[in-house]
Amino acid sequence: MVVDSIFLGGLVGVALSGGFVYWEVGRFATPQVPVTLFDERKEVAAYTVGLFVGVPLAVAFLLFLLAMASGALVGAAASLALLVGGTELAQWAVLRTKYWGAGRSGPFYALGLRASVGGILALALVASFPAGSGSMLATKLLATAVECVAVVALEVSGALVSLRQTGSSRRSQGGPLRGGLLGAVGFFLLGLSPLGGTTTAVAGPVLVLVIAGYTYYRLRGLLAEIPAPTATAAPLRTGPAVYGRTASPPADGTLGKKPP
Repeated sequence: MVVDSIFLGGLVGVALSGGFVYWEVGRFATPQVPVTLFDERKEVAAYTVGLFVGVPLAVAFLLFLLAMASGALVGAAASLALLVGGTELAQWAVLRTKYWGAGRSGPFYALGLRASVGGILALALVASFPAGSGSMLATKLLATAVECVAVVALEVSGALVSLRQTGSSRRSQGGPLRGGLLGAVGFFLLGLSPLGGTTTAVAGPVLVLVIAGYTYYRLRGLLAEIPAPTATAAPLRTGPAVYGRTASPPADGTLGKKPP
């Protein structure tokens, strides 16, 4: 049996995170560029890992929101530390594996990972939406919708801020501490915004979205500086597949013969 709120949250999370990967990361894949700047299989794998990593982080996120709403500042601080620290640790670990971190395309895999985490956080927001909000329903729906977009934007912008070096110029852009600081400030504003009433319930997520959006916009150009990954081995140049269906075979009769 599927809970309607979780199903709806899953749709929202996948639409936001998957849409980001498809449209934004996809800008650096063929045919948009002559050569894809990352391994598409690794990108899908990073996104999948983010789905699993996002589950415990979503629990910490919900605990943080509950602690903020009840005024338990110690619990809120602990949950926020787990949320931000866990996210930064996941990105750090992924980019230091041989599978994802061997080349220069790591920023694309970090974006896939963090977008997926943001999608799970959006799922948690939708699934925890209070039922029967009465006259406040429209405001809470709007606030939740903006929050969902804001958490995905916060995650993907944090992915670039957390990178020490990005692009072919190898310019230093930050690190986990700076990325964690961005996440801590953003999530704190999200947890604080519902406490101020109707206006701040919407204004807080909008402010986070503006901060995250500007941060990402300022750094996104560096992705174009990343060189395309080189092939590990030359393709086997024997057999008809080399020439295709319409090309003529070689005149010397060597078609299909193994090279000496």
